[in-house]
Amino acid sequence: MTSAANSAPLIEKHTIGYVPPQDRHGKVRDLFTLWFGGNIAPLPIVTGALGVQLFHLNLVWGIVAILVGHLVGGVLMALHSAQGPQMGIPQMIQSRAQFGTLGALLVVVIAGVMYIGFFASNIVLAGKSLHGVVDAVPVPVGIVVGALGSGIIGIIGYRFIHVLNRIGTWVLGIGIVVGFGYIFTHVQSDDFLTRGGFNLAGWLATVSLAALWQIAFAPYVSDYSRYLPADVKVSSTFWTTYLGSALGSSLSFIFGAVAVLAIPAGMDTMDAVKLATGTLGPIMLVLFLLSVISHNALNLYGAVLSIITLVQTFAYRWIPTAKSRAVLSLIVLSACCVVAVFASADFIGHFVDMVLVLLVVLVPWTAINLIDFYAIHKGDYDIQSIFQVDGGIYGRYNPQALIAYAVGIVVQIPFMNTPLYVGPISEHINGADLSWLVGLAITSPLYWWLASRDSAYRRRQTSAKLAAVA
Repeated sequence: MTSAANSAPLIEKHTIGYVPPQDRHGKVRDLFTLWFGGNIAPLPIVTGALGVQLFHLNLVWGIVAILVGHLVGGVLMALHSAQGPQMGIPQMIQSRAQFGTLGALLVVVIAGVMYIGFFASNIVLAGKSLHGVVDAVPVPVGIVVGALGSGIIGIIGYRFIHVLNRIGTWVLGIGIVVGFGYIFTHVQSDDFLTRGGFNLAGWLATVSLAALWQIAFAPYVSDYSRYLPADVKVSSTFWTTYLGSALGSSLSFIFGAVAVLAIPAGMDTMDAVKLATGTLGPIMLVLFLLSVISHNALNLYGAVLSIITLVQTFAYRWIPTAKSRAVLSLIVLSACCVVAVFASADFIGHFVDMVLVLLVVLVPWTAINLIDFYAIHKGDYDIQSIFQVDGGIYGRYNPQALIAYAVGIVVQIPFMNTPLYVGPISEHINGADLSWLVGLAITSPLYWWLASRDSAYRRRQTSAKLAAVA
């Protein structure tokens, strides 16, 4: 393991292909630092503040909702991460084994759009953070600086991302703890503990936001564990990912809620953070700026891998290289900069709305992927078939997965509460959005039932096991 790590190139050479044993490197504990450090950032802070700003919870109920959401959603996210060392391929490519080469494209496109949205939103926050540190730097210039920083990290790739997050875990972890200490000892509002209250709809909405934050990582979380040696235990990968992501995200969400409650109501979240942390404010903004640049490289990386997966599905003779990944990264980066610079002032709000809509169609995919990996195939797949143009033993389409996927979307509609549509059941329970829970609860057993009773699917499963033995 040590020699592999030492010989690993700085610039990642793999894109969506299988990572062979000789190229595996790293330690499982790196997953903790990656997902802890990566989640101490402005966007989760802004999102966490919504529980008290938008949904009018008080501090105690806001914290409870945040913890419940991350602890539940983190389970699904970490189960995806545990697939990486076993498969050695990106998550979106692995979806071909469930949906077929063409059937998987819808999810690939949705994931790509979502991560482009994440990237654009984060560079807006980077621009605001840089402007908050140095008034002379306009927000548009800060946006470009943030995008370029993330672009360099994303182009270098996997190994550099892990190195930065190992450092960031200590720096950001200490920074946010000190920030909490300062805020609690310098509260500037009279209603810090009494502002807001409990309302079921707001509490459930905050739980959903936190859970969906974790689920949003599902399409690319295993991309950062696939380089680990194949003999790494599933439980080790799961727990290091789960603890890192749940802890880091929860701290950031709670920090956002605490900061906006510690000052008089009505201020932008990042401005509230700067004011609430007083003399530490500029230091905190610098830390968050560095964090968002580093973390945003993951979004760029994931978006580019989704694009490569989409293109390679049709141009199957094309062998994507590190150069291909770099060129696509620059294209995505440039487009996002243009969008972010000319975006409306409420860009972050629109982004959150977009994520809530997109996650309606990602939740059934999560259920299908996890049931297929853990309950049906039990991790045994034919990697060669996954990369064949006709899907090999998995085919171009898998009707069972597509049926379960469609049903999983439809059953969520009455429970949805998104900017595009509010379902009747959601209206009846004061706007609470339970669609993701319903989607998981219906899709999981339905897919298991359909797949386990399909004779063709059982033959594919047997073929995969024989291929794995061979």
